[in-house]
Amino acid sequence: MAKVRALIVRAPGTNCELETAHAWEAVGAEARIEHINAVLEQPRMLDESQILTFAGGFCYGDDVSAGKILATEVRLYLADALRAYVSAGKLVLGVCNGFQVLVKTGLLPGGELGSSAVTLAFNTSGRYEDRWVHLAPASDRCRFVDDEGLLYAPVAHAEGRVLVRDDDTVAALNDGGHVAFRYVDAEGQPGGYPVNPNGSVDDIAGLTDATGQVLGLMPHPERNAHVTNHPEWTRLQRDRKPEGLRLFAAAVAGLR
Repeated sequence: MAKVRALIVRAPGTNCELETAHAWEAVGAEARIEHINAVLEQPRMLDESQILTFAGGFCYGDDVSAGKILATEVRLYLADALRAYVSAGKLVLGVCNGFQVLVKTGLLPGGELGSSAVTLAFNTSGRYEDRWVHLAPASDRCRFVDDEGLLYAPVAHAEGRVLVRDDDTVAALNDGGHVAFRYVDAEGQPGGYPVNPNGSVDDIAGLTDATGQVLGLMPHPERNAHVTNHPEWTRLQRDRKPEGLRLFAAAVAGLR
């Protein structure tokens, strides 16, 4: 059986492409890293993959706002190609900076909500947050979500707070099944800071589109893709499966 192929897009300032490639390869996929300029020059490169990933980091130094410049490039030059990509049943993942890109392209949350209903703003703490968090799956449609319970992964961002236009937007996100993950504590219960590290409305940590094929989330599952990544790994079973890999494994399994 041919391997599932994951294309990882990087830009100046992206810094998580290698960890992301490792995570895809750890679950049996074939990972390829390409600069955004190469993809813009050869959009047919998308045809050679089944999963498109926008990795984390600080693309273009987060000038203007986080992810905005890369999002503008994607929206202006790859919009039709991305729509065709999703229509073909393929998957798109954006992690941290990649989530910011997907939101600012309008790919998330997508549908009737439009491109101005949701944005990502500065954390309510007023500073960069670098800590581990628990995530509760909140979607039975998203192709990256499994039914194995909470995920544990680190956040590392200054602009990760999900903001919405109004209360009707919150209702539409929930009614439309767009919330993929929420911040919770170790028992799966909601809480204030630091359980929710950035002040996101409704504790939203990740969003999916109407198809469930597109996922964006602020925490970094690729940073919990090896047993030694866990901050308490010496106290845990050495043969356990790193929790972050579950997200990647679910995506690959659904394409086989």
